[in-house]
Amino acid sequence: MNSPFSQLGDQLGGIWKQLGVNQRVSLVLATLVVIGGLVGMMAWSSRVNYALLYGKLDDAEAAKVVAVLTESKTPYRTGPSGSIMVPADKVHTLRMQLASRGIPRGDGVGFEIFDKPNFGISDFVQRANYVRAVQGELARTIGQLDEIEAARVMIVMPENRLLTDNTRRPTASVFVKLKAHAQLQPSAVNSIRFLVANAVEGLQVNFVSVVDNRGTVLSENQENDSIGGLSNSQLAARKNMEQYLAKKAEGMLEKVLGPGQAVVRVSAEINFDSLTRTEERFDPEGQVVRSSTVTDENTDSASSTAGPGGAPGVATNASTDTNNVAGGPQTNSKTKKKVGNTQYEINKTTSSSVLTAGGLKRVSAAVFVAAKMQGTGKDRKAAPRTEEELKKIRTIVRSALGIVENDATRRDEITLEEMSFNEEFGFEQVAKLETQQQRDQWMQIGQQVGYGAVALAVLFVFWRAFKSTAAESIPLGVPVGQLADASGSSGGDARPKPEMPVTVEALNRMVRENPENMTQAIRSWMTPSNPSQN
Repeated sequence: MNSPFSQLGDQLGGIWKQLGVNQRVSLVLATLVVIGGLVGMMAWSSRVNYALLYGKLDDAEAAKVVAVLTESKTPYRTGPSGSIMVPADKVHTLRMQLASRGIPRGDGVGFEIFDKPNFGISDFVQRANYVRAVQGELARTIGQLDEIEAARVMIVMPENRLLTDNTRRPTASVFVKLKAHAQLQPSAVNSIRFLVANAVEGLQVNFVSVVDNRGTVLSENQENDSIGGLSNSQLAARKNMEQYLAKKAEGMLEKVLGPGQAVVRVSAEINFDSLTRTEERFDPEGQVVRSSTVTDENTDSASSTAGPGGAPGVATNASTDTNNVAGGPQTNSKTKKKVGNTQYEINKTTSSSVLTAGGLKRVSAAVFVAAKMQGTGKDRKAAPRTEEELKKIRTIVRSALGIVENDATRRDEITLEEMSFNEEFGFEQVAKLETQQQRDQWMQIGQQVGYGAVALAVLFVFWRAFKSTAAESIPLGVPVGQLADASGSSGGDARPKPEMPVTVEALNRMVRENPENMTQAIRSWMTPSNPSQN
């Protein structure tokens, strides 16, 4: 018994023999087109999407990366400027694998320079290698920031001398290459400066300079700034205050007007003067006796006046009678004095106040409010707000920002204007995004339709091949019962069988069992009859 595959081969061979030259050429071309389409669709759907693994590597680092990719049998492509492309779905995995091996190391060398022992080198070379290692490690660390693509650090260490009058300090310069459309914030610049200063012995922050690839000096002296004599910290405080007030007002207006319908800009003047004041106050009405002292003095004294008997101290011829009081009249004096001392404690109040920096001296605000739009599409038109609505918005913003108008000392200002915003750029970006999304959807639909079209083309080609095959003729006028008898085996019962209705199943069975008779019958059916025979 023949296998189904051999029977199918015999049938196809018979069909091929009965085809004409044009039919054979058409069948071959159609088969080639179908096969080519299938191969193209498979290649297009299975193409590898490459993404950047590393860029701008030097030859040594690129060779190390390529060696690892070759070892892991990962497909890759090399591009200009030391760029290496790998399949997009393997980028992060390969980066982690390479990082575990320390590849790539980046520009310069790090402390791996000391991995190999070098005997017999001088102290100068050893010191130079140490500086190179510190520079390389700092460059790699700084290059990890999101905004930085590459970095390079140069450190100048003064020569150590025993006898010197002037002690020179080390200095450092940092060159950073920023990514496209990236900007390094002042906080990040200060972080880089502190990182470098703390990594080098004796290096101060003010002696670290940072320059980007656009030639802009990102680091400035921390002492003073050229703008109004303010330091960088004071400028940062002023900027933060202005941004805080602006976001505060914009966030409030967005709740009422909608996102993107208001723009607020604030200019603030901050008082950076600090003052310490000490004040003492005395209250005479609240005096209290603290101590009281009273001193009494009583003095008794007697005195006499000398007579004409002679000069004092000289003996005279006067009588020495004790009963005779010599020297003239005698006086007695008595003194009485009272002294009082009272000390009072007076109520005293001492107050000390410190006025810290950071108070607002003046606030100016500019507010743009988008005009109300009515209609859709090209029919959108601006509908101005009423004066009452603008007045309410102005009052709300003024209260939110703490603006005090009509104050001669502060001179605060607020300006509010209603204007039509330019929305063409936003519409253009949205249109581009929608176009890209539609393009992606159509590509996916086209891919599915392409698969279906190829499948239909294959079915159509084989259908045309079977249809155009020259059918074997079956004699006209032969009853269906006889066709059924002919399809049976040659032996067996030859008694006539009743005629059966022609069905699709019966025709299919006839074609399988007696393809020659069916081919002749179909050919005779398709041949127009001769009228003379009727």
